[in-house]
Amino acid sequence: MLALSLYDPAAFSSEQVFQLYLKATLLELVGDYPRTHSIIALFKELRRIDEEVEEFIAENRERLNFLENTFLKSRYFLKAFDEGDGGYLLSWPAGWWISDRFPCRRGMGEG
Repeated sequence: MLALSLYDPAAFSSEQVFQLYLKATLLELVGDYPRTHSIIALFKELRRIDEEVEEFIAENRERLNFLENTFLKSRYFLKAFDEGDGGYLLSWPAGWWISDRFPCRRGMGEG
């Protein structure tokens, strides 16, 4: 999407990927997840499994807030995202941190 200069849908999609991946991980590992759109609240739920999540949240709070605000702004406000916003979101390897920390995602990518 970024190659096509579709920054608004790319920003919204990046937030959705994190949110839904966190919810799926919580559902699999804990059996439930909070009914929220808050990325930070979802990460905090992972403390049930790994206390180091708190350190991750503290180190990445600014980016997590940006990601949360991306959902709200792209859905409810007239916020235009640009190439810098898209690059900022894509440059963050948090998805790898989640999948490395919680590798038990059954069936992901299996055909």
